[in-house]
Amino acid sequence: MKKGNSLTNLKETFRPDSMYKALLLSILITGLAYGLYKGMLDNYLAEVVGMGEMDRGITEFFRELPGIMLVFILAMFYMLSASALYKAGAVIMLIGMAMISVLPPVKVLATMAICIYSLGEHIQLGMKNTLSLEYANPGHGGSALGAQNASYQIGTLAGYLVIVVVFAFFAEKQPYKPFFLIATGLVAVSMIFAFRIKGESKTDESKRRFYFNKKYNKFYMLEMFYGARKQVFFTFGPYVLILFYGANAATISLLFAVSAVACFFASPVVGKIIDTLGYKVVMVADTLILVIVCFFYGFAHHLFPMEVAFIVCCINYVLDAVISLASMASNLYVQDLSDTQEEVKATISTGVSINHAITIFIALFGGWIWQTLGIELLFITSAILGLCNSAYAATIKVDKKK
Repeated sequence: MKKGNSLTNLKETFRPDSMYKALLLSILITGLAYGLYKGMLDNYLAEVVGMGEMDRGITEFFRELPGIMLVFILAMFYMLSASALYKAGAVIMLIGMAMISVLPPVKVLATMAICIYSLGEHIQLGMKNTLSLEYANPGHGGSALGAQNASYQIGTLAGYLVIVVVFAFFAEKQPYKPFFLIATGLVAVSMIFAFRIKGESKTDESKRRFYFNKKYNKFYMLEMFYGARKQVFFTFGPYVLILFYGANAATISLLFAVSAVACFFASPVVGKIIDTLGYKVVMVADTLILVIVCFFYGFAHHLFPMEVAFIVCCINYVLDAVISLASMASNLYVQDLSDTQEEVKATISTGVSINHAITIFIALFGGWIWQTLGIELLFITSAILGLCNSAYAATIKVDKKK
């Protein structure tokens, strides 16, 4: 019954003549590969490659660099449709993952492989949002984005659980390389499904993917605030647990798995909330929870014994993952302002790059802030950026007629 209801909901959400099934399958398998990859990556970099706080920040700087390069790459290939760019991203991701699998654990080589994988990932990021909105039935944009996120989350969940079981079993000798190879194979399968996506969505007639329009000024600013605040948790959240609390790969993957479960169930709910209450309410409200999350993540070790503080941080990491789903609201804001689907595509792609403009500096200096000033200030900074995001979102004017 649940399966039937799920299929019915997808049919209500997406246009029947669209290629949403191939898209969701590709996203699902990409999520599975990412679950294996991310479940191991932080511990692999810390334990095998030998990266400390500063090294991790530098690696993250290069991992996020493709986000800024993205607008220039897309400008060069403006003639390609969203589906074609999505396929190109799949190929680049495969190359990057293969490099991680076979290259020796040297800091420079590991960083280069992560950067290439990240480039493909970032190309797909804007395109999968664009394709989801393009395939959605009128009035179901939030639900379409929610279904897309749920597909990705259930894939990552499966990947994380595999790492939890296997790495707990092989506690003494962690099998990093074999599972990077398995992840490479999964990315290849995802690429096959990506190439099954047919259709010729219109190209950008203005020949610009690096798209600026003053009506999107608030969206650009919101992307900067969001990119900065989420980077702290994405990069240093797991590393705090590994270096400060001593968490192993199985424990980190279990945490990621719990986050994936929470996001899987929360994604459709958040999508419906956005459709019901509107994107402005969601963008403003999520930061109130963020301030609490940041406080406990940065100060738990001052308030509780280390064992309890570790559990508190894990809970708050999951909460941050859930409230991050509210970022879907900004895509609906763009769709509300836009005149054409092509404008949505160009603006979302530009937004991805804009939030990376500040993100790379947070990644670069986050390790230094942690090392010299402490994790407390690192997460205070994240909370302040979140409050700025919420205050700015409150200034958005919504057309009530829409």
